[in-house]
Amino acid sequence: MHADRRSKAYELGVEGFLNFAVENLVNTTHIRCPCVKCGNIRLFGVGIIRDHLYFNGIDQSYKIWLWHGEPREWTTNASRNVEEDEQSRFSFVSEEVGMDDNDLGDIGFDPYEFANVIGDGDQPLYPGSSKYMMLSALVKLYNLRAKHGMSDVCFTKLILQGDLLPEGNTLPSSMYEAKKILSALGMSYEKIHACPNDCILYRKDYEDSTNCPTCDVSRWKEGKDAILKEGVLAKVVWYFPLIPRFKRMFQSYKTAKSLTWHAARKSVDGHMSHPADSPSWKLVDDK
Repeated sequence: MHADRRSKAYELGVEGFLNFAVENLVNTTHIRCPCVKCGNIRLFGVGIIRDHLYFNGIDQSYKIWLWHGEPREWTTNASRNVEEDEQSRFSFVSEEVGMDDNDLGDIGFDPYEFANVIGDGDQPLYPGSSKYMMLSALVKLYNLRAKHGMSDVCFTKLILQGDLLPEGNTLPSSMYEAKKILSALGMSYEKIHACPNDCILYRKDYEDSTNCPTCDVSRWKEGKDAILKEGVLAKVVWYFPLIPRFKRMFQSYKTAKSLTWHAARKSVDGHMSHPADSPSWKLVDDK
Protein backbone atom coordinates (compact mmCIF):
# COMPACT_ATOMS: atom_id res chain seq x y z
CA MET A 1 0.00 0.00 0.00
CA HIS A 2 3.07 2.24 -0.21
CA ALA A 3 2.89 2.24 -4.02
CA ASP A 4 1.84 5.17 -6.18
CA ARG A 5 -1.96 5.51 -6.12
CA ARG A 6 -2.01 5.54 -9.92
CA SER A 7 -0.14 2.25 -10.20
CA LYS A 8 -1.48 -1.25 -10.75
CA ALA A 9 0.26 -2.38 -7.56
CA TYR A 10 -1.79 0.10 -5.50
CA GLU A 11 -4.99 -1.04 -7.20
CA LEU A 12 -4.22 -4.66 -6.34
CA GLY A 13 -3.40 -3.64 -2.77
CA VAL A 14 -6.73 -1.83 -2.35
CA GLU A 15 -8.71 -4.77 -3.73
CA GLY A 16 -6.74 -7.20 -1.58
CA PHE A 17 -7.45 -5.12 1.53
CA LEU A 18 -11.18 -4.82 0.78
CA ASN A 19 -11.50 -8.54 0.04
CA PHE A 20 -9.72 -9.32 3.32
CA ALA A 21 -12.10 -7.04 5.25
CA VAL A 22 -15.22 -8.50 3.61
CA GLU A 23 -14.07 -12.06 4.32
CA ASN A 24 -13.21 -11.43 7.98
CA LEU A 25 -15.86 -8.97 9.21
CA VAL A 26 -19.39 -9.85 10.25
CA ASN A 27 -20.91 -6.50 9.27
CA THR A 28 -19.72 -5.69 5.75
CA THR A 29 -22.07 -2.74 5.19
CA HIS A 30 -20.44 -0.54 7.84
CA ILE A 31 -16.65 -0.88 7.70
CA ARG A 32 -14.08 1.44 9.23
CA CYS A 33 -12.39 3.52 6.54
CA PRO A 34 -8.55 3.50 6.89
CA CYS A 35 -7.94 6.45 4.59
CA VAL A 36 -5.83 9.39 5.77
CA LYS A 37 -8.86 11.60 6.47
CA CYS A 38 -11.12 9.04 8.19
CA GLY A 39 -8.40 7.27 10.21
CA ASN A 40 -10.55 4.22 11.05
CA ILE A 41 -13.14 6.37 12.82
CA ARG A 42 -15.89 6.76 10.21
CA LEU A 43 -17.80 3.79 8.79
CA PHE A 44 -18.84 3.30 5.16
CA GLY A 45 -19.66 0.65 2.60
CA VAL A 46 -16.99 -1.01 0.43
CA GLY A 47 -17.59 1.29 -2.56
CA ILE A 48 -17.06 4.53 -0.62
CA ILE A 49 -13.99 3.15 1.15
CA ARG A 50 -12.51 2.19 -2.22
CA ASP A 51 -13.01 5.77 -3.45
CA HIS A 52 -11.48 7.20 -0.26
CA LEU A 53 -8.39 5.00 -0.59
CA TYR A 54 -7.83 6.25 -4.13
CA PHE A 55 -8.55 9.94 -3.44
CA ASN A 56 -7.04 10.29 0.04
CA GLY A 57 -4.60 7.39 0.32
CA ILE A 58 -4.37 4.89 3.17
CA ASP A 59 -3.08 5.77 6.63
CA GLN A 60 0.51 4.45 6.43
CA SER A 61 0.68 3.93 10.21
CA TYR A 62 -2.10 1.33 9.98
CA LYS A 63 0.08 -1.76 9.57
CA ILE A 64 -1.90 -4.37 11.52
CA TRP A 65 -5.49 -4.45 10.25
CA LEU A 66 -7.06 -4.77 13.71
CA TRP A 67 -10.34 -3.15 12.67
CA HIS A 68 -10.70 -5.31 9.58
CA GLY A 69 -10.35 -8.83 10.91
CA GLU A 70 -6.62 -9.34 11.45
CA PRO A 71 -6.20 -11.21 14.76
CA ARG A 72 -4.70 -9.48 17.79
CA GLU A 73 -1.34 -10.85 18.94
CA TRP A 74 -0.86 -10.56 22.70
CA THR A 75 2.63 -10.94 24.09
CA THR A 76 3.41 -13.47 26.80
CA ASN A 77 4.80 -10.96 29.31
CA ALA A 78 3.85 -11.25 32.99
CA SER A 79 1.29 -8.53 32.39
CA ARG A 80 -0.82 -8.69 29.25
CA ASN A 81 0.52 -6.12 26.77
CA VAL A 82 -1.73 -3.67 25.00
CA GLU A 83 -1.05 -3.41 21.30
CA GLU A 84 0.83 -0.38 20.08
CA ASP A 85 -1.60 0.29 17.27
CA GLU A 86 -4.55 0.34 19.64
CA GLN A 87 -2.73 2.85 21.83
CA SER A 88 -2.15 5.21 18.92
CA ARG A 89 -5.74 4.66 17.76
CA PHE A 90 -7.07 6.16 20.99
CA SER A 91 -4.31 8.65 21.75
CA PHE A 92 -6.60 11.41 20.48
CA VAL A 93 -8.77 10.93 23.55
CA SER A 94 -6.12 12.36 25.89
CA GLU A 95 -6.23 15.58 23.85
CA GLU A 96 -10.02 15.75 24.06
CA VAL A 97 -10.78 14.78 27.65
CA GLY A 98 -9.83 16.55 30.88
CA MET A 99 -9.79 14.32 33.94
CA ASP A 100 -7.82 15.16 37.06
CA ASP A 101 -6.56 12.66 39.62
CA ASN A 102 -9.18 13.59 42.21
CA ASP A 103 -11.79 13.11 39.51
CA LEU A 104 -10.86 9.45 39.17
CA GLY A 105 -11.10 8.58 42.84
CA ASP A 106 -10.03 5.00 43.41
CA ILE A 107 -10.42 4.00 39.79
CA GLY A 108 -6.97 3.21 38.40
CA PHE A 109 -5.34 2.27 35.11
CA ASP A 110 -5.49 -1.45 34.33
CA PRO A 111 -4.08 -2.95 31.09
CA TYR A 112 -6.80 -5.60 31.04
CA GLU A 113 -9.48 -2.92 31.35
CA PHE A 114 -7.77 -0.96 28.57
CA ALA A 115 -8.17 -3.89 26.19
CA ASN A 116 -11.81 -4.33 27.18
CA VAL A 117 -12.55 -0.64 26.63
CA ILE A 118 -11.01 -0.82 23.16
CA GLY A 119 -13.43 -3.62 22.29
CA ASP A 120 -16.49 -2.10 23.97
CA GLY A 121 -15.79 1.32 22.52
CA ASP A 122 -16.08 -0.15 19.04
CA GLN A 123 -19.79 -0.76 19.56
CA PRO A 124 -22.27 1.57 17.79
CA LEU A 125 -23.82 4.19 20.06
CA TYR A 126 -27.19 2.65 19.24
CA PRO A 127 -28.32 -0.11 16.85
CA GLY A 128 -27.93 1.10 13.29
CA SER A 129 -25.66 4.05 14.12
CA SER A 130 -22.89 4.44 11.55
CA LYS A 131 -21.58 7.87 12.61
CA TYR A 132 -20.83 7.48 16.34
CA MET A 133 -19.34 4.70 18.39
CA MET A 134 -19.92 4.53 22.14
CA LEU A 135 -16.43 5.74 23.07
CA SER A 136 -16.32 8.62 20.58
CA ALA A 137 -19.72 9.86 21.80
CA LEU A 138 -18.63 9.64 25.44
CA VAL A 139 -15.43 11.55 24.67
CA LYS A 140 -17.39 14.38 23.04
CA LEU A 141 -19.72 14.62 26.04
CA TYR A 142 -16.84 14.57 28.53
CA ASN A 143 -15.10 17.25 26.50
CA LEU A 144 -18.17 19.45 27.03
CA ARG A 145 -17.96 18.78 30.77
CA ALA A 146 -14.29 19.81 30.90
CA LYS A 147 -14.83 22.86 28.70
CA HIS A 148 -17.79 24.26 30.64
CA GLY A 149 -16.83 23.11 34.14
CA MET A 150 -19.86 20.89 34.72
CA SER A 151 -20.29 19.31 38.14
CA ASP A 152 -20.68 15.55 38.51
CA VAL A 153 -24.41 15.99 39.12
CA CYS A 154 -24.82 18.15 36.02
CA PHE A 155 -22.89 15.70 33.84
CA THR A 156 -24.92 12.76 35.14
CA LYS A 157 -28.11 14.58 34.19
CA LEU A 158 -26.65 15.24 30.76
CA ILE A 159 -25.84 11.61 29.99
CA LEU A 160 -29.21 10.54 31.38
CA GLN A 161 -30.58 12.19 28.25
CA GLY A 162 -29.39 8.99 26.61
CA ASP A 163 -32.97 7.85 27.23
CA LEU A 164 -33.81 9.96 24.17
CA LEU A 165 -31.64 7.67 22.04
CA PRO A 166 -33.11 4.53 20.45
CA GLU A 167 -33.55 1.46 22.62
CA GLY A 168 -30.39 -0.58 23.06
CA ASN A 169 -28.03 2.42 23.14
CA THR A 170 -24.66 1.90 24.84
CA LEU A 171 -24.22 5.34 26.46
CA PRO A 172 -23.23 5.07 30.17
CA SER A 173 -26.02 5.91 32.59
CA SER A 174 -23.98 7.57 35.34
CA MET A 175 -20.91 9.68 36.00
CA TYR A 176 -19.23 6.74 37.74
CA GLU A 177 -19.62 4.48 34.70
CA ALA A 178 -18.26 7.21 32.41
CA LYS A 179 -15.21 7.73 34.66
CA LYS A 180 -14.58 4.00 34.82
CA ILE A 181 -14.54 3.70 31.04
CA LEU A 182 -12.30 6.71 30.45
CA SER A 183 -9.92 6.00 33.33
CA ALA A 184 -9.09 2.64 31.73
CA LEU A 185 -7.38 4.62 28.97
CA GLY A 186 -4.81 5.87 31.50
CA MET A 187 -5.54 9.58 31.18
CA SER A 188 -5.11 11.99 34.06
CA TYR A 189 -4.04 15.51 34.86
CA GLU A 190 -3.88 17.63 37.97
CA LYS A 191 -5.02 21.25 38.21
CA ILE A 192 -2.67 23.38 40.33
CA HIS A 193 -3.47 26.94 41.42
CA ALA A 194 -0.69 29.40 40.51
CA CYS A 195 0.35 32.98 41.08
CA PRO A 196 -0.70 35.17 38.10
CA ASN A 197 2.94 36.34 37.87
CA ASP A 198 4.28 32.76 37.92
CA CYS A 199 6.06 33.24 41.25
CA ILE A 200 4.74 30.16 43.05
CA LEU A 201 2.35 27.25 42.87
CA TYR A 202 -0.29 27.07 45.59
CA ARG A 203 0.66 23.63 46.85
CA LYS A 204 2.51 22.11 49.81
CA ASP A 205 3.50 25.04 52.09
CA TYR A 206 1.39 27.52 50.10
CA GLU A 207 -1.69 25.35 49.67
CA ASP A 208 -3.88 27.49 51.97
CA SER A 209 -2.36 30.88 51.10
CA THR A 210 -4.56 33.55 49.54
CA ASN A 211 -1.77 35.90 48.44
CA CYS A 212 1.57 35.28 46.77
CA PRO A 213 4.40 35.60 49.35
CA THR A 214 6.68 37.03 46.64
CA CYS A 215 4.60 39.68 44.84
CA ASP A 216 1.58 39.83 47.20
CA VAL A 217 -0.88 39.43 44.30
CA SER A 218 -4.14 37.74 45.27
CA ARG A 219 -4.84 34.14 44.42
CA TRP A 220 -8.34 35.14 43.33
CA LYS A 221 -9.47 36.82 40.15
CA GLU A 222 -10.40 40.48 40.25
CA GLY A 223 -13.76 41.49 38.80
CA LYS A 224 -14.59 44.53 36.65
CA ASP A 225 -15.46 46.53 39.78
CA ALA A 226 -12.00 45.77 41.26
CA ILE A 227 -13.60 43.47 43.85
CA LEU A 228 -11.92 40.11 44.36
CA LYS A 229 -14.10 37.16 43.43
CA GLU A 230 -13.12 34.62 46.05
CA GLY A 231 -13.42 31.15 44.61
CA VAL A 232 -12.61 32.29 41.07
CA LEU A 233 -8.94 31.47 40.53
CA ALA A 234 -6.67 33.97 38.83
CA LYS A 235 -4.50 31.30 37.23
CA VAL A 236 -4.50 27.51 36.97
CA VAL A 237 -1.80 25.31 35.46
CA TRP A 238 -2.31 21.75 34.30
CA TYR A 239 0.17 19.10 35.41
CA PHE A 240 0.27 15.86 33.42
CA PRO A 241 1.80 13.11 35.62
CA LEU A 242 4.46 11.09 33.83
CA ILE A 243 4.11 7.78 35.68
CA PRO A 244 0.60 6.86 34.39
CA ARG A 245 1.76 7.62 30.85
CA PHE A 246 4.91 5.54 31.24
CA LYS A 247 2.77 2.68 32.54
CA ARG A 248 0.58 2.90 29.46
CA MET A 249 3.57 3.09 27.11
CA PHE A 250 5.28 0.09 28.72
CA GLN A 251 2.16 -2.05 28.29
CA SER A 252 3.18 -2.41 24.63
CA TYR A 253 6.12 -4.71 23.98
CA LYS A 254 7.12 -2.73 20.88
CA THR A 255 6.97 0.63 22.64
CA ALA A 256 8.82 -0.71 25.70
CA LYS A 257 11.57 -2.02 23.44
CA SER A 258 12.00 1.43 21.88
CA LEU A 259 11.98 3.14 25.27
CA THR A 260 14.76 0.91 26.63
CA TRP A 261 16.89 0.89 23.49
CA HIS A 262 19.40 3.40 24.87
CA ALA A 263 20.10 1.14 27.87
CA ALA A 264 20.08 -2.21 26.07
CA ARG A 265 22.20 -1.23 23.06
CA LYS A 266 24.88 1.10 24.35
CA SER A 267 28.02 1.64 22.31
CA VAL A 268 30.86 -0.76 23.16
CA ASP A 269 33.47 0.61 20.74
CA GLY A 270 34.32 3.61 22.92
CA HIS A 271 32.76 6.14 20.51
CA MET A 272 29.78 8.31 21.33
CA SER A 273 27.07 7.45 18.79
CA HIS A 274 24.11 8.35 21.01
CA PRO A 275 23.57 10.74 23.97
CA ALA A 276 23.34 7.62 26.15
CA ASP A 277 27.08 7.12 25.57
CA SER A 278 27.96 10.53 27.03
CA PRO A 279 29.46 11.04 30.53
CA SER A 280 26.47 13.22 31.51
CA TRP A 281 24.00 10.43 30.74
CA LYS A 282 26.11 7.92 32.67
CA LEU A 283 26.22 10.30 35.63
CA VAL A 284 22.41 10.38 35.69
CA ASP A 285 22.25 6.57 35.47
CA ASP A 286 24.59 6.21 38.46
CA LYS A 287 22.42 8.37 40.72
